[in-house]
Amino acid sequence: MAYLPLESARGTGASPIPGYDPFSAMLHTVMATELRDIRERLEALAEVLVGDAYFVDSYVEELQAFDYLIQHADECSNLLQRIAAGENSLEAINHVRLGAVQERLRAALDGA
Repeated sequence: MAYLPLESARGTGASPIPGYDPFSAMLHTVMATELRDIRERLEALAEVLVGDAYFVDSYVEELQAFDYLIQHADECSNLLQRIAAGENSLEAINHVRLGAVQERLRAALDGA
């Protein structure tokens, strides 16, 4: 998606053109940053939990879920950043490394 300059809409009370959102790239970038923050907090929490031998022995599978959530947040963040940088959605999805996530994204675009 091409992004038109925002200057023409400032201070005029103009509304976005249907099918065009002048704030889309900025919102994608901000959401990517938010997801990175979630990932970093999950990593920090996982590090604390891994430091407790009893917890690790008792909750190995749950700790693996932390790893998946960290990867998932990272992939979503990277996807949003690529789209914000101007890459089209279909190409951006090609870079998603988690197969199940990529499949869900493609299904969403296919209307499934």
